[in-house]
Amino acid sequence: MMKDVKINSYQFLVLVILFTIGTSILTVPSALATGAKQDAWIAAIIGTGIGFLIIWLFVTIALWFPHLTYVQILEKLFGKWVGKAFSILFVLMSLLYASELLYYFGVFLNIHMMPNTPMVALNILMAGIVVMGVRLGLETFARTAEILIVVFFVIFFVLVVSISPDMKFENIQPIYEMGTKKIVQSSIFYVIVSSVDAIVLLMIFPSFVNKMKQGKKSFLIGNLIGGIVIIVITFLSITVLGTEKTTGEIYPSYELTKRINIGNFLQRIEGLMASLWVITLYFKSTLYFYASVLGMAQILNLKDYRPLTLPLGMIAVVLSLVIYPNVMYQKHFDDTTGNSLTLLIGLFLPLLLVVVYAIRKRTIKNEIEIKE
Repeated sequence: MMKDVKINSYQFLVLVILFTIGTSILTVPSALATGAKQDAWIAAIIGTGIGFLIIWLFVTIALWFPHLTYVQILEKLFGKWVGKAFSILFVLMSLLYASELLYYFGVFLNIHMMPNTPMVALNILMAGIVVMGVRLGLETFARTAEILIVVFFVIFFVLVVSISPDMKFENIQPIYEMGTKKIVQSSIFYVIVSSVDAIVLLMIFPSFVNKMKQGKKSFLIGNLIGGIVIIVITFLSITVLGTEKTTGEIYPSYELTKRINIGNFLQRIEGLMASLWVITLYFKSTLYFYASVLGMAQILNLKDYRPLTLPLGMIAVVLSLVIYPNVMYQKHFDDTTGNSLTLLIGLFLPLLLVVVYAIRKRTIKNEIEIKE
């Protein structure tokens, strides 16, 4: 299916960076500060390290089957029926999270920027752009990412330089007060949203990346670069806002940019932070949605996934409007059911896959040799 579609390793690197940053740029500092307090930035560093190991696991699995997507790997290893059952769970998770990101988009703009615009209108507009990107294909939205990653880092650099004079290093003292156990526990949420859910990228790597070895490096380096961005944002949030303010805010990094005031001239530029978040959220939503429609097409043995984009896009919009009754319910869901679902599909299933592969390794190699 669509074997002629290929992106280069740099394009994949960019997609991994944007996916890793995703919603984390706004929400993770608060989540980390809730448990690790002033050591939240250390939790971000530890989370990045743990996430790197998980990405290495994904890369290892992918390289065992260089011409198959994750859905095809599941069916190959677990058999037709069990494999399809696991694949359906994976597709449903991807669609659910695409819908969740539409909800995040609508709520954020509704609260901070467009309070008089109905949330349904915002969600439909975002979903329309996501569906359009997926219909145009992987190569098209990968090229778009190449352009917007430059915009992202230019704005990010300007924001970091502008807010740096307001840092107060006493806000991170005493360092390591919370202890290793508490810091590691706090980093789990970040690991889940930035690395464990990157399992959806196995729908692209390595089957749609033109150079496998460079693609492997792109996957690992992209996750690391995204992690560094989150570490910087978390460090700035703690040093500028303080622990209590960071913990109390839903979007501390957005509040961070409100503090920028250079010569009473450069101020009120929080719209730039919003634009960074919209860029990363769009590409994360698109990758989730792409994984869901491509995965569903492969489960149904369709030659093309595009006929599924519109109906699944409509389902995603409806889900985004009904999935959470309010922000508090959304936070509770993410901390309980959402995390459990991601760990089940994104970590325990790949580990089970490794065990099954170790058992069936010789049989699978023989099957491949016979086909060749």
